[in-house]
Amino acid sequence: MFNICQRHEQRGRAGLKSGRKGPAPGHGRLLSAEQAREVRSLIRRHTPDALDLAFALWSRAAVQALIRHRCGVPLAVRTTGTSLARWGFPAQKPLRQAYEQDPAAVRRWLRRDYPAIVAQAKAAGGVIFWADETGLRSDDVRGRGDAPRGRTPTIRVNHKRAGLGLILAVSNKGERRWMVLDGAIKASILIRFLARRGRDAGRKVFLVRDRLAVHRSAKVKDWLAGREADSEVFDRPPYSPELNPDEGLNGDLKQAITRQEPARSKPQLKRRVIGHMRRLSKAPARVRSFFGHRTFRYAA
Repeated sequence: MFNICQRHEQRGRAGLKSGRKGPAPGHGRLLSAEQAREVRSLIRRHTPDALDLAFALWSRAAVQALIRHRCGVPLAVRTTGTSLARWGFPAQKPLRQAYEQDPAAVRRWLRRDYPAIVAQAKAAGGVIFWADETGLRSDDVRGRGDAPRGRTPTIRVNHKRAGLGLILAVSNKGERRWMVLDGAIKASILIRFLARRGRDAGRKVFLVRDRLAVHRSAKVKDWLAGREADSEVFDRPPYSPELNPDEGLNGDLKQAITRQEPARSKPQLKRRVIGHMRRLSKAPARVRSFFGHRTFRYAA
């Protein structure tokens, strides 16, 4: 009561409002505000290996080493985790990006090359397809299974595993074209797929592809020569699968197939793949949804 009366005498009614209890915000922190800003900036702009730290990703241990190296402050791992949470840096599953990727080529594709393709397709009344190849194996099983503690689930797979390949192409309208391969992709198979795709589309096709060697083979180039009125092909930047919306279809297919019990033969695997692709033909909205992914949105 004496303290309240003293505050009222000094500050009037404003003195009756009690202040925040405990130490002031920031009291006891080992890093200054300037040091914290520097650390946050380094984490945002660089990977650990770029700063000569022996880590692949920013973790509590990596940030602890960075603070010790740059600021000379020995923080405990738990304190480092508290700081990361306060700065808004939660632990996240990383995206994979090829070391060989050229960021300048990616920026050029997004800002100049792809908008030019869109303009050509619009002027010609054509359609843009993104193409890719993928493969599946009969012993590829993914996901988790519930089981009693200490008894790890067991999956019985066929020792003689079977493999299957596919050529896939999608448009942002939900259209998709596909072909099942019994072996490795060859120029003759690719030409057959391109010819069939052109007939099915009914209009000029602008195909965006990767830089696989068979795509740039002499046979494919000879077949494309003179067909500019019906088909044109464009190469994505190297090592940039995140720019290809067809990766969404690849992931959807593999997730659907690997959720089931392992296929015991190649024909069984083939039937499952064909069944899933035919079901997708009745769900164009599902195919269009792949273009809503953050890295594919530029093509939506």
